Amino acid sequence: MQPSNGKILITGGTGFIGGASATHAIQNGQGPDLLFLVRAPDPEQGLERIRESLGLFELAPELLQTLSADQILLGDLASPDVFVDDPRLDSVTHVLNCAAVASFGDHPGIWPVNVDGTVAFAARMARVAGMKRFLHVGTAMACGPGRVSPVHELWELDDAEHLVQYTSSKAEAERQMHKIPGLPLVVARPSIVVGHTTLGCKPSTSIFWVFGAFYKLQHVMCDIDDTVDVIPVDYCAQALMTLLQKADLAADLYHISAGARSSSYRDIENAFAAAYGEATQADRFRRIEDKDIPALAPEFKAKLGIPNRRLLVKALKLYGGFSVLNYQFDNQRLINEGMDLPPVFPSYIKECINSTNGLTLIDQMMDDFK
Repeated sequence: MQPSNGKILITGGTGFIGGASATHAIQNGQGPDLLFLVRAPDPEQGLERIRESLGLFELAPELLQTLSADQILLGDLASPDVFVDDPRLDSVTHVLNCAAVASFGDHPGIWPVNVDGTVAFAARMARVAGMKRFLHVGTAMACGPGRVSPVHELWELDDAEHLVQYTSSKAEAERQMHKIPGLPLVVARPSIVVGHTTLGCKPSTSIFWVFGAFYKLQHVMCDIDDTVDVIPVDYCAQALMTLLQKADLAADLYHISAGARSSSYRDIENAFAAAYGEATQADRFRRIEDKDIPALAPEFKAKLGIPNRRLLVKALKLYGGFSVLNYQFDNQRLINEGMDLPPVFPSYIKECINSTNGLTLIDQMMDDFK
């Protein structure tokens, strides 16, 4: 599915999804076709940042060395005016826009980067004569609360209050980009991206720590037989590169999700127990509400090894709020484009656990609360 005589610009290549996508492309022989938007003082340091990111995905050293400083476009979506006049942009045929402030905290850059800078960048690329596809990576949670599963792909997003500013910003960016004349826009909305099927959490510990915390506390805010829509980053990357490069797509909006293969919390608990060599405790899990979480604070240090009660209470309330939505995101559009069914989360939980040995819970949380 390699673009013919094309140049692929990847933003967010030093991040989790962008790094996995770049790794997938390079492993499929497309390294020379790539251009990376990177924050760095000079191209050489930008190249080192990209190599460091791709090294987390265990990209072969000889492939890392084929990348050059000429493939680095210095810039940041927080200040698109710095790079939008670079003439190399006019040779780009495909854009994979993964860059974002993906924090669930109150990061001041969320709106300037995820909305203002992203929309300005998209408008610049709409003026490139040879542009074939601008694939923007959103989030399935852009739908906001109040939906009924399975959640289908819809451009119409209501103004319901989001649980975090991040998902709200991604929804607003979609609204604005959808109105840009001449932009060959396709939006991919991944569901919850956790770990890698063979590397576990080596590339990123994002969100996995939440499941480990609830396992050790033996409390959840939803029913133990409710489901959560989780996909591994390598599946997400494969799907993104398929949507970026397939000549003809049936739609312009796709979920990358587990869909009907979403896992119940019972299955997840059983997988944790098996990985630890313990008997399952699923039937002993107690359902709680967010107001009950502060009362668990005395258990944080004993069971989780974390004394920072305020941060953990905030985090568990937040992720618990997502869990009670009990969303499954319909993925039939993606499957119809030729993608295989996604792996189920419990099938690689052991790899995630093994890769986080020796990391404190605070260390693992930092990918989500930057």
